[in-house]
Amino acid sequence: MTVPATGGAALPSATAVLSFDPASFTCARLAGELADEWVELVQDGRLRESAGRAHLTAMKDFLSHVDSTVAGARSASLARKEPDLHHAVTEWIRILPSRHAPGSRTPGWHAGRVRVLIARRVEHPDRLVVGHLNGWVAGTLGVRRGGSTELDEFSRADKQKLVRAAHAARRVTEARIRAGRALAASGTDPDVGGWAEPGNVLWAIAHNARSCGEIVRLLPKPSRMPLQQDPGLEGSRRDRRGVLRHLVGQLFLTNMDLHAYKVLLMAGTGRGPEEITGLTEDDIEFSPSGVTITFGKNRAQARMRQAFSSRPAEAGLLHPAGPRLDAAEILQSLLELNRPLAERMGISPVPLFLRASLHGVSLSVGLPTRNKGQSFSDWLALHNVTIDGPAEIRRLRKSTKVEKAIAFRGRISDIADDHSEQTFRGHYAHGTTLRVIAGDVVTAAQRHWFGKALAGPTVLDEQAMQSLADPQAPAVLGLSPAEVEALRDGQLDMGVTDCTDPFASPFGRPGQLCPVAPLRCLECRNAFVLPSNLPQLLLFADHLDKLALRLSPQHFHALWGQSRVNLIDVLKSRTPAEIAQARRQIAEDGITLHLPLGSTVEFDT
Repeated sequence: MTVPATGGAALPSATAVLSFDPASFTCARLAGELADEWVELVQDGRLRESAGRAHLTAMKDFLSHVDSTVAGARSASLARKEPDLHHAVTEWIRILPSRHAPGSRTPGWHAGRVRVLIARRVEHPDRLVVGHLNGWVAGTLGVRRGGSTELDEFSRADKQKLVRAAHAARRVTEARIRAGRALAASGTDPDVGGWAEPGNVLWAIAHNARSCGEIVRLLPKPSRMPLQQDPGLEGSRRDRRGVLRHLVGQLFLTNMDLHAYKVLLMAGTGRGPEEITGLTEDDIEFSPSGVTITFGKNRAQARMRQAFSSRPAEAGLLHPAGPRLDAAEILQSLLELNRPLAERMGISPVPLFLRASLHGVSLSVGLPTRNKGQSFSDWLALHNVTIDGPAEIRRLRKSTKVEKAIAFRGRISDIADDHSEQTFRGHYAHGTTLRVIAGDVVTAAQRHWFGKALAGPTVLDEQAMQSLADPQAPAVLGLSPAEVEALRDGQLDMGVTDCTDPFASPFGRPGQLCPVAPLRCLECRNAFVLPSNLPQLLLFADHLDKLALRLSPQHFHALWGQSRVNLIDVLKSRTPAEIAQARRQIAEDGITLHLPLGSTVEFDT
């Protein structure tokens, strides 16, 4: 059986023929039953060409499994209890993942599509489905949906290379087609002017005077055509069909030409490739200030309008930095290039992305395809563009989303204006650029707060203490004259160190008396270490040495590691004579460590 399937939204009159022969399977009865459901899905318009092919592939995979594993496959039917097709389905699902890469979504897709066909038959009042298949249709699928590795965005440098290459390719394409159409306009009917003149052949193609099959038969040998008038024919001298293919490309856009326009429009609008290639003239509304485009998302079954302004070039700017990504101007060019071909083929409204090619000796017109040798990676190679990562044009959409995320400073409600916030989190927020930016933000925040909370004290030696009387000392230390005076008089002594403001502690709320003094003074930016603090510092160092023996290394490092590092640095700044003098002072005056009473609970545990 053959079924016409709609080829896409941009070509309402174009159809693709999908064929399936149930008799090619041993289980022909079962194949016919599933095929009936598949045909109705396609004819009802619920499946486009790509989805129709996908359901067909899944159905063939299941039928091949039934042929090879089910005894009595010739009598297999959804309306019969024997052979047991429920067992066949579950066994097929069980082995599906082993035939694909780990994490592949294909097994889940195949199983889901076959279940859709069986579910349709279950719902039909005149089509019997027996056994336990009804339970499988209503229950779980039986295979994981799988996952996919999300594509990363293009780097900014790679995106710039793509856009520059696309601009250059567009200029070459439009120059070629203008020259070809001008040559066709100067030509005449080749039956009168001769088939050896390229201009006459172009006239025949442009005016649809002859079919391509007739033109191939009437062309002279390539060696007899005046190639000096068209050097581009040199590469097509092998046969007449090669000459015709080249001449068709002089009048109409080809598959390879459309890659450049796709890159430019995706970069200029920020939309996905399927939204761009599905546009027609009915989706575009030009205005003096720009263009309004109605984008359609088939998967989301949504249509959205968005306006793009055309910014005029600055007056007096003789050498602009480069071509502008003007969506209105690019769309206008595409319409002008594609209108003659659409009118010739009777396609209305005019699609923005329409390509002409030779299929055998017939002119084929349709949407861009992924034919071998004409993919995006082939376009990159043709224009000597090297990029990091896979040659996948969808990455360009993600690059634009990253730029929007940066521009809107991470506000998801503004970034996800053309899809849901959940879609942004699942498909775009993982991008390398966003992760790096997020990491920088987190690191900057950590440094900011750690700098406030863990900045060590200011250390003053004897010479610095004597210079406090200098009028410039307060400004250098960031203190007021009153605070400097209090520092010199010992009014700010907190025990282990002095403190400029115990009510502005980074470890407590503003206005609250420091809750951790003097235990965390050596980690505080408010602390000043004076020569008079040295005895207490030595006693505190001895106490930390004892704690290091009583606590586990991990526990000690978490609680006291930073204090100990800062304390060691402070003691290294003192001379051996100063430390010896402080030790004698401790022994002679009976100085003890000034710690709050509550801290002994931790020390004694």
